[in-house]
Amino acid sequence: MKKLLNKKNIISIIIAALVYGLITYLVSSGTLSRHYQSLLVPVGVNIILAVSLNLTVGFLGELTLGHAGFMSVGAYVGCIFTVYADLPVYVEFPIALLIGGIVAALFGIIIGIPALRLKGDYLAIVTLAFGEIIRSVFTNLEITGGAGGLKGIDKTSNYTIVFVVALITIIFISNLVNSRHGRAICSIRDNIIASESVGINVVYHKLLAFVVAAFFAGVAGVLYGHNLGILKPSTFDFNKSIEILVIVVLGGMGSIVGSIVSATVITILPEVLRGLADYRMLIYAVVLIVMMILNSSPKFNEFKGSLVDKFRKNKCLNKGGESNVNVRS
Repeated sequence: MKKLLNKKNIISIIIAALVYGLITYLVSSGTLSRHYQSLLVPVGVNIILAVSLNLTVGFLGELTLGHAGFMSVGAYVGCIFTVYADLPVYVEFPIALLIGGIVAALFGIIIGIPALRLKGDYLAIVTLAFGEIIRSVFTNLEITGGAGGLKGIDKTSNYTIVFVVALITIIFISNLVNSRHGRAICSIRDNIIASESVGINVVYHKLLAFVVAAFFAGVAGVLYGHNLGILKPSTFDFNKSIEILVIVVLGGMGSIVGSIVSATVITILPEVLRGLADYRMLIYAVVLIVMMILNSSPKFNEFKGSLVDKFRKNKCLNKGGESNVNVRS
């Protein structure tokens, strides 16, 4: 309990409360149009997906292209449960989130045990194949509605629920990364041979990261399904996995804050540029290229590190104390 209520988590919760208060004010005052209000849930869902994928791609250092597959498993299982369950909404929806996440995590174990013994492109191909197989299965199952999609899903998701789940995801993964298990996961990314030589169970920690990421992807899928009210297999294709990966790469692999900012920008930007119908995709592509160039620039990363360093030093001076600050770009 003390670990969960540490200073960093408390600050994160305070910042989240301020952001939520600002969003609520914009919605209630009518400042935020209905069109942009409809983007609040997709933004939260993409944040959950990006932060969870960052655990495997950024912190573990393994390229996986099956995140949309885990999302679809959670979405269909959770939404089928709510369609056929005869329970009050406040009971069935939390259960659906748990069921969707747990089933996605089980698929993470099933796929992860053989797949994580592979590396690089081979792992990417296997996880990509998993996503496409799952999509094909859902397209041909009667219970999922086939290619026409699963209909009759209650639109239970709202920005409050998604905001809370996204906050839980961020805090959980942040604490995992900063824990003993998280340091072991990062050491595997940096040097797998050295990690094995000091007694780190590489397979266990790889599987741990894979399963946790799959769990939150499944939860995000349930939220997504209960926002739209319909699920179609074509939504969870190869392009969806690439979109999530692009968000992680643009935000900076191994940066949770970067994933949050990138997910927000990538979700909102196409809608902001919708009025420029002839130039929207061009501007969107240019913005992506600029972000990629900046993220790959050592000088830009050094500049970001110096800003963080100055902020932390000023904070320490204001408190009248000293602290050793380690900044990782």
